[in-house]
Amino acid sequence: MRTTGVLSLLRPASRRPFGYLLAVRASTYAPPFTASSLIGRTPARLKSTTTSSSPAGRSVIGTDAMAQIPGLDLSHEKLRRAVFYVPCSEERKIQKSFTSTADCIMYDLEDGVSLNRKGQARSLVVNALAANTSGAELGVRINSVGSGLELDDLNVVLQSEKLDVVMVPKVDSPREVGYVAQLIDSLAPAHRRDKISIIAGIETARGLVNIRSIAEADRRIDALLFAAEDYCADTGIIRTPARKELYYARSVVCTTAHAYRLQAIDMVTMDFRDMDVLCDESTEGAEMGFTGKQVIHPAQVDVVQQHFVPPDAILARAWRIVCGYQDSYVLGKGAFDLDGKAIDMPVVKWAYRVLRRAELAGIDMAAKFGTQS
Repeated sequence: MRTTGVLSLLRPASRRPFGYLLAVRASTYAPPFTASSLIGRTPARLKSTTTSSSPAGRSVIGTDAMAQIPGLDLSHEKLRRAVFYVPCSEERKIQKSFTSTADCIMYDLEDGVSLNRKGQARSLVVNALAANTSGAELGVRINSVGSGLELDDLNVVLQSEKLDVVMVPKVDSPREVGYVAQLIDSLAPAHRRDKISIIAGIETARGLVNIRSIAEADRRIDALLFAAEDYCADTGIIRTPARKELYYARSVVCTTAHAYRLQAIDMVTMDFRDMDVLCDESTEGAEMGFTGKQVIHPAQVDVVQQHFVPPDAILARAWRIVCGYQDSYVLGKGAFDLDGKAIDMPVVKWAYRVLRRAELAGIDMAAKFGTQS
């Protein structure tokens, strides 16, 4: 079994992947997570911003010590590990989505629906949104702007009282985002307009080179998403099992998302029956800094969500780092020692980010590690 996270740093230097050596100091590093470290745990969905505190009164989020850290903003952190596509032309799949544990259920009007069933899908999507009481974030992937189908999609879905997010696929420029944002302002119920966010799909070479302006296009954008199959179709890239041909594009999407304090959603694993491939891709995505991943089959949901929750070894170290920082802050100290290693501000920022993601996933950090320091 492959060792990951903090434990991997104990290996001889010659055997450590180069990325680990850099990631220890990166404030936005998302550690590699493995399903094996989470066997038996089903993280609950938790979207509140409440803090956890230990029996001794120790809290990890929202303290004075945290407030004094320059550049640390956790307000954009959101639980969206698995984005689960549900084709809205198939009533059976819609019914099954009501019991899904996915953080985000994305009802699909685009690629998952054939051209001759678009109308039927629109007639089903509003009822699907209304009937879903799972507590998940609910979204709709519309057809791309310029397809000739997007206006009919938006005229229907924006009437919903339960729509949380619109996924705009194949975004090549800020214009597509602006178009959707204007329609939200004109078509959605007034009390819902500020509650609807936008995920921008980066699926073409043009979209990739325009990604910065896309990220800045509208205040509603809260995530950038990479779609590998469309990107390969646009560029003629030849897919390989190693995925090295996609590394640049994925890195650009992920880095840009973090630069603009957005979420980064990784590509679909098309071989949905191969759990080994899914685990490998999920681990890789988490290592690269993606905050979640698209899924197309119910069997993929739990595996993906487990991979985007920090394992216990990472959580324990992050907890000790934050506790050590809070003690040092009270004493007026800067860097401090932990297990013979200097801990400075970049590492503290990384630790706070790890703990915040764990708390959002429903892990009671105080109950789990309250006595450790």
